[in-house]
Amino acid sequence: MYNIHKIPIGIYEKALPGDFSWEEKMKAAKAAGFDYMELSVDESEERLSRLDWSEEEIEALKSTMEQTGISFPTMCLSGHRKYPFGSKDPHIRAKAFEIMEKAILLSVKLGIRCIQLATYDVYYEESDEETKALFLDGMKQSVAMAARAGVILAMEIMDTKFVGTIVRAMHYLKEIPSPYFKIYPDMGNLSNFSSDVEGELELGFADIVAIHVKETKPGIFKCVNFGEGCVRFTDIFRKLKELGYSGMFLIEMWADNSINNSFEDAVKNIKDARIFVEDKMKQAGLLTNTL
Repeated sequence: MYNIHKIPIGIYEKALPGDFSWEEKMKAAKAAGFDYMELSVDESEERLSRLDWSEEEIEALKSTMEQTGISFPTMCLSGHRKYPFGSKDPHIRAKAFEIMEKAILLSVKLGIRCIQLATYDVYYEESDEETKALFLDGMKQSVAMAARAGVILAMEIMDTKFVGTIVRAMHYLKEIPSPYFKIYPDMGNLSNFSSDVEGELELGFADIVAIHVKETKPGIFKCVNFGEGCVRFTDIFRKLKELGYSGMFLIEMWADNSINNSFEDAVKNIKDARIFVEDKMKQAGLLTNTL
């Protein structure tokens, strides 16, 4: 199911059409040459409800994973954007902890080893010293829960200045020193907030558990086609080769759900993205064994 002799390249679940079944999504990912998929649990009620899947639903999904050869080693848990740990509303903070606990338990059941966190103290409220302190306390308690389950929590380098760089993320790693609390950089976000992406990666290298490969433009963080943005992919991959990185890469992109996507079109869209990324990896000397 999983080839540990090559650099794993995964695809974000939202890169596949929202009306596809799990079987269709996973078969499309496999047909496009991907090694794995990242599960999305965002702030929508539809995706948050995944945290309440029944045992039967979980077993059915695991069966589909086994049949297709596509697994979920990682989860993108962005539901905390709506329910952040830094909120001054105690009811919202209670919901944040509920989401975290359920996400960890679901990860154990599905074999997810790493949960990528939406690293916002608050998103729809005003950030201040109190929200930052509440966020830190929430992280401390969350890491303790995750450690008991053997699941890694990894801070995404975000699309806001709060933790828009690895330098900013390192502050929290120092406050919460734990093998179960790491970082999950996003190339596109990092390229927006840092003028020295390579230096940032070197600084946080020992704590990087996976990397989002995403195209961005200044101030535009979503739905930028690969090759049309400002991310210096070849330079970044070259630096990662120099550092000796051999971990997971996750291509983050979004399907256009406003149109009717055929299975063939969906496969082509994500396959084209994989080929673009692998070409940049080859130029950097990072990738030598491809599908």
